[in-house]
Amino acid sequence: MSSTPSGFGRRNFLRTSGIAAAAIFGGAALAACTSAVSQQKQGGGDATPVRGGTLKVGIREDLVPANLLTNTAATPVVIGLVYESLIRYPNDSLQPQPLLATSWQLAADGRALSLDLREDVKFHSGRPFTAEDVEFSLRTYADAKWSAQLRSSAAAVIGFDIVSPTRIVLQLAHPLSNIYDLLDTVPILDSATADQLGTGDTYIGTGPFRYVERVPNSQLIFEKNPSYWVPERPYLDRVEVSIIADPNALLNALKSGQIAAARDLGYRDAENIGKSPGFTVHDLEGAELQAYVGVNVTEPALADVRVRQAIAYSIDRDRIVDEVFRGAGYPLNVPWPKNSPAFDESRNTVYSRDIDKAKRLLGEAGKPPKLPLTFSPGNGEVAQIVQANLADAGIDVELDPVDAATFVEQLTGQRFRGLWVTDHSWAQFVPSTLTVSAYPFNARRNASRYESPAYTAAADTAWQLPQGAGPEAVRAYQSLTDQLLDGLFLIEIGVHFSQYSAVDTVHGFAWTKRREPVLTDTFLS
Repeated sequence: MSSTPSGFGRRNFLRTSGIAAAAIFGGAALAACTSAVSQQKQGGGDATPVRGGTLKVGIREDLVPANLLTNTAATPVVIGLVYESLIRYPNDSLQPQPLLATSWQLAADGRALSLDLREDVKFHSGRPFTAEDVEFSLRTYADAKWSAQLRSSAAAVIGFDIVSPTRIVLQLAHPLSNIYDLLDTVPILDSATADQLGTGDTYIGTGPFRYVERVPNSQLIFEKNPSYWVPERPYLDRVEVSIIADPNALLNALKSGQIAAARDLGYRDAENIGKSPGFTVHDLEGAELQAYVGVNVTEPALADVRVRQAIAYSIDRDRIVDEVFRGAGYPLNVPWPKNSPAFDESRNTVYSRDIDKAKRLLGEAGKPPKLPLTFSPGNGEVAQIVQANLADAGIDVELDPVDAATFVEQLTGQRFRGLWVTDHSWAQFVPSTLTVSAYPFNARRNASRYESPAYTAAADTAWQLPQGAGPEAVRAYQSLTDQLLDGLFLIEIGVHFSQYSAVDTVHGFAWTKRREPVLTDTFLS
């Protein structure tokens, strides 16, 4: 076995690769092990893999078929089990590993990427996977009707040269520093059944499990793909996902044995059950979420950056991380998690809690009138602490709870009246992805209605680099950080981890950077 890439621990490499291949990335060979995930020892400690059985999982939100490419609600479960992408990042780095693509070569000018594909992959329908499916999937992902987060990057792929069924060359409108983010994210879709994607009637991919049935607001059922290209995988025969919206009912289902794993219990419940014998809590490191306070900068009371600075100085980030997330995270001032090439510890102490500074700034700018603070289910506790923090500085806010659907409409439609509290993702990828793709940060259209030529220029510069790492990229990310700290249209609170809580008889549980469960090597004992 060759050594794994620098900064990429062997344990995580074994856990996330799950394939036998060698990739060419930037001219350097990256080695992988045959079905390496099988050597993982997660969940219940050391155990010998066992074939068969049904894994029962509980989640709180049902699938919304029209949102299949938006990574919300139950879609990560469907994507993780049924579909696969061309490459896969390990959880702790941005060095792509082979999945449906075995090797790739980026042109020196960053405007073309050649991909060699696996020859032994079939869709669940039995149809062979070919280069035409790569083109179809990227074109579908770029279609505006799906509202996919990386749509702008997919749209920058302007040419598809199919050399053979197993080789394709992507032509790019300009260099894309996040091209591998795109290849990691886009699921390879079956063109023959694509017209049914938005209805939920069927989902056909190349992944380890086949979609069987959906009972709306009740259950999703999957069964083993007997023709999966990874030898002797998966171990499980079946996965049954129950939709259990009530958090107490979800906890009781796990404790009573009705389910063996639960996604996103309350943090206190997960903390308690993690201390109980027979249970393990998995923090999905590498798939970070970040809590933040959003600001509508067109609201006159919030247009003055000094008011936004006062808000940033008021927030007690340590308290929120400790009390709400029970220590499963860490405070931040800017969005980049610790494993990001843009992370800079010194930038994360600019707005430490300082009520005196907040009051001085408000004295200069003027105290704003009472403002609405909008939040959706699950963010109430954070909103209450933010309300109390701002009151300490003399800023009055009125809590404005809304349902999840309304919140999403306000976020994507730029309809927030004042402040809001929620989470964002995508900062765990190449930093340019966040500022050209994510709704809260998009330099050209964001929920805050923030417009800045300097910010747009910094976002474009970072995005159009030929590489997502290296000194030039780091300098570009530093400029992005400066713009975010200066504009302060989003006020970061901190990282927190999505969690899966499971009984110790569940082994080999893994995940992607988008919080999709990877159950290729999961087994029950």
